[in-house]
Amino acid sequence: MAQPTSPAITTATSSSGRRRGLTAPTQRIAIWSATHRAKAILLWLAAIAVALALGAVQSPREATPLELGVGESGEAARIAADAGHLEPAIENVLVSTQDAEMAEAETASAEAADALRALDEVDDVRGPVPSDDGSALLLQVVLAGDADTASERVASLQEVVADVQAAHPGLRVEQVGPGSIGAEFQEWLEADLAKATSLSLPVTLGILLVVFGAIVMAGIPVVLAISSVGAGLGLWSLVSQVVPDPGMVVHLLVLVGMAVGVDYSLFYLRRFREERHAGLGEVDAIRVAAATAGHSVVVSGVAVILSMAGLYFAGDAVFTAMATGSIIVIAIALVSSVTVLPALLATFGRWVDRPRVPVLWRLSNGGQPRVVPALVRPVLAHPVVALVASLAVLGAMAYPLMGLSLKNTQLQDLPRALDSMQAYDRLLEAFPDSSASDVVVVRAPAGGQAVLAEEVEALVARTEAQPDLFGAADEPWFSADGRTAVVQVHVPHALASDEARDSVEELREVIVPETVGSIAGAEAAVGGEVASDLDYTANLARTLPVVMAAVLLLVFAMMLWAYRSVALAIITVVLNVLSLAASFGLLTLVFQGSWAEGFLGFTSTGHVVSWVPMLLFVVLCGLSLDYHVFVVSRIRENALRGLSAEQAIHDGVIRTAGVVTSAAVVMIAVFSIFGALSFIELKQIGVGLAVGIALDATIIRVISLPAMLLLSKRLLWWRSTPTGEGLASGGTAGPEHVLAGRR
Repeated sequence: MAQPTSPAITTATSSSGRRRGLTAPTQRIAIWSATHRAKAILLWLAAIAVALALGAVQSPREATPLELGVGESGEAARIAADAGHLEPAIENVLVSTQDAEMAEAETASAEAADALRALDEVDDVRGPVPSDDGSALLLQVVLAGDADTASERVASLQEVVADVQAAHPGLRVEQVGPGSIGAEFQEWLEADLAKATSLSLPVTLGILLVVFGAIVMAGIPVVLAISSVGAGLGLWSLVSQVVPDPGMVVHLLVLVGMAVGVDYSLFYLRRFREERHAGLGEVDAIRVAAATAGHSVVVSGVAVILSMAGLYFAGDAVFTAMATGSIIVIAIALVSSVTVLPALLATFGRWVDRPRVPVLWRLSNGGQPRVVPALVRPVLAHPVVALVASLAVLGAMAYPLMGLSLKNTQLQDLPRALDSMQAYDRLLEAFPDSSASDVVVVRAPAGGQAVLAEEVEALVARTEAQPDLFGAADEPWFSADGRTAVVQVHVPHALASDEARDSVEELREVIVPETVGSIAGAEAAVGGEVASDLDYTANLARTLPVVMAAVLLLVFAMMLWAYRSVALAIITVVLNVLSLAASFGLLTLVFQGSWAEGFLGFTSTGHVVSWVPMLLFVVLCGLSLDYHVFVVSRIRENALRGLSAEQAIHDGVIRTAGVVTSAAVVMIAVFSIFGALSFIELKQIGVGLAVGIALDATIIRVISLPAMLLLSKRLLWWRSTPTGEGLASGGTAGPEHVLAGRR
């Protein structure tokens, strides 16, 4: 095959190229950017500056519990809020005797109560209440103001508690409650995430230095990824005013933004560098890179966006926010790759191999890969055996998925490295009845006030008759018009226990329908922490199949549109399902057992966090398409040049091995850092993403995909002709005209 030159490319594209190749949007944009580099870079910098300015003047709006509620428990909270019932924030002060006498504990609790009542942040102080064993006293501090922002007002209470502790060293005086736990947890989580972020940048840069062996080419993807994340955070601050942040979007945005930002730039840069080494000038190398890698980036980016859009079908404020934030940063990374990246290449392309890092330069330019060719050859020689073997391995990995158990993260699941969580354990040990409660909310029609009061009394009596399920009930609350009642029934069981769940089911299925629920025209709902967990998990179980079907259908449609091949679209969906099933199986195996606790640094709850599989499904389904589209596009490019199926697949997999492996290593490294964090939700996300990407970049790409493509070759782009195998008709505008000079 003759080495291409710039004139050959130009001549080959002068006629038909104008009709299809050069008129493609990615090429037109790339050529404009390369020939107007200063203007393109300045426009990009201005756009990034505007986005960052938006983030500087407007913080993301956090979602309220009312906005996050789902199911019957969410409806209960909304009915109560509409009637004016606002659940106060309560902090607990636990005074344990330890080495002192109870008399000193009583003195200390009295001092604490007096000091706390004098604070503006405190509305009331209840107690002290002694524990059953007489070893502790409990003060309940009712905070003034909105319960949703209690964590912002606990600092002054903690100062009082610290002063009392200092005055009574023989006692243990500690504060625990949703506000104090939330404040310490947020501080701890931000420190953990800052450490992960600070590690991910040098790790990514180090891997890219190994990939390119040159500083300029290694630095460009990092710069674009960081700018995409920064712009995404700024725009998210604005969008979150409409789609509020449930608390995880910023972290997900950073994670996804760094992954796709580096990936898209890496694909483009490797193809540009390859064409430069083949003898093309800067502009012509950019033209070819835009027609090939740029085309793949656009297809992949749109596919990832469509995958993330599948989360909207969950009908959940949490997933709606996650989808919106991820789509924003993916779109920014995609636009940056096809607009400003060509300008940067035109500006710095002359230093494509400068400055060289001596040892790394030799490693990155050490010739053709050896491992992947050695693996691909037997796969193409025996595709049926290779496919069956890969399916068997993936099936074995997926098997533990049969025992998947989902559970939402609750207060007791937070790490014990937090002082407030250690205090929480001691609080439950001394006062076990304070662990959970069910909340019944009833809205009666006009004129039903009297019957409502009667049925509320009957409901309380029914709960008192079942001490195995229910504890004491608080005094019922009635709205000013008497039409709405709120009854809080304490549950003497742990939040995640079967008995606590049974209490909710007993209320919903028996007690409420036979009491307050029997009032004609009344609205009755059971809420509370246990009910919220049940409803959230049930909603996920109901919507997960819908989301999965929607995402796979969108992926199928995207691949069909991009490549005009039904067989390829089916193969893409099947490989995604196999990879995801294996990833979820390994996730179940790791986190529902205890064998990996020491290695990964976590304490197993025996469950996978309920919302993690849905998020992982969507994100992995999208990210895996990065590699898939890049490899398939190269194979299709070979087919367009007239290569046989075996040759096209063999060359396509091998020629893309370096860039795909490099991109996968970057992603796995970043995700593994998040998998090393202490918070179980982030750990499961990090481990799940790392495992999924590793499977996609190895078993799927090297074995399953080549075998399936070869076995389906007559249904893809090849058809038999009198002269052998050639290119079938059809397909979208692609690189065939731009590459005509290389035939």
